[in-house]
Amino acid sequence: MSEGPLAGVKVLDLSRVLAGPWSTQILADFGADVIKIEVPGKGDDTRAWGPPFLRGADGEDEIGESAYYLSCNRNKRSVAINLADPAGAALIRELAAKADIVVENFKVGGLAKYGLDYPALAAINPRLVYCSITGFGQTGPYADRGGYDFVAQGMGGFMSITGEEKGGPLRAGVAMADLSTGMYATVSILAALRHAERTGVGQQIDISLLDTQIAMLANQAMNWLVGGVVPGRLGNRHPTVVPYKTFTVADGIIIIAVGNDGQFRQLCQELGVPELGTDPRFVTSRARLINRDAIEAIVQDLVKDLHGHALIDRLAACGVPAGPVNTIREVFEDPFVEARGTVHRFVREDGVEIPTVAFPGKLSATPATYRHQPPQVGEHSREILADWLDLDAERLATLEQQGTIAQRAD
Repeated sequence: MSEGPLAGVKVLDLSRVLAGPWSTQILADFGADVIKIEVPGKGDDTRAWGPPFLRGADGEDEIGESAYYLSCNRNKRSVAINLADPAGAALIRELAAKADIVVENFKVGGLAKYGLDYPALAAINPRLVYCSITGFGQTGPYADRGGYDFVAQGMGGFMSITGEEKGGPLRAGVAMADLSTGMYATVSILAALRHAERTGVGQQIDISLLDTQIAMLANQAMNWLVGGVVPGRLGNRHPTVVPYKTFTVADGIIIIAVGNDGQFRQLCQELGVPELGTDPRFVTSRARLINRDAIEAIVQDLVKDLHGHALIDRLAACGVPAGPVNTIREVFEDPFVEARGTVHRFVREDGVEIPTVAFPGKLSATPATYRHQPPQVGEHSREILADWLDLDAERLATLEQQGTIAQRAD
């Protein structure tokens, strides 16, 4: 198995829940040694965010972590350290001295009282890349507030453009602000790591859910900044591309997504109305947008008695993007998933299987690897402290007796 392009990079992960763990999981997938620091006993909050929870080898009894936790913590090792204990904070400073990267998502200033803020750790490790993930950033009018994905989706305008045209605001079905922040954090970390490798100088990365959610508005933000247009909810319609929405067919709902004039002419040809492809009302993208209601109604009438999958196949054959609206079950029953290796399955020593959705990028020389199943709380405490800090068995035993660290019982 390839070690991965980040082999040898040491990551100290002080983050919980989703944005931070999503970022560090990506780093871990590419070979970084990611050490997850957890509170002894309960660990990451998301371990309890269920059901569903991991089941035993018999598939019946719930035995462990939630599906939520399992989704973003593979390829890591867990150390349980009591952060509030001065000896525990001192241990983390020792680990930070060996690390290349620290990722944390405490409230602004929350780690300073433990001597684990960026200035304190940079003083002992000047090359350290220190990524701080918060709801609203290290500065600005909301810096002292705690932040969650739901709040960022609302404050960042995302919910104002999501949902049915005459309905109320709607959040996305997954935590898009958290996930996007995790991705942006990873990109920023890798850029800062490259700088540190070239210069020996680290830096702090200040990234927030709200900054990220605003950035992810993309063309909708530019509609306002360039045109003074306040976008609203359009259901499954596209704000500027037509026809580009869901349509009801004889056996359900499908998506037809016409992205240019050529595809529109192909759609018209396939649906038996080639004359619509040269109709002045619809011949250009701009004309179709002006006459959106008319062309969408025509297409809906043309497809209402057709069977979805057969129509999708016909449209795909002539170059018109189309697809089904799958349930999550249908997603994982699609042959695409097996063909692309979308699911990796860990098998623990006790026979318990832990499925995970694979990293989507397929790198030809340095692919993502799957070395560690999501860890249990404190599963690797002794192992890591011996590995990173050369602590002997006597010191480890003392730390355990003091309650500074905890090791999961085998």
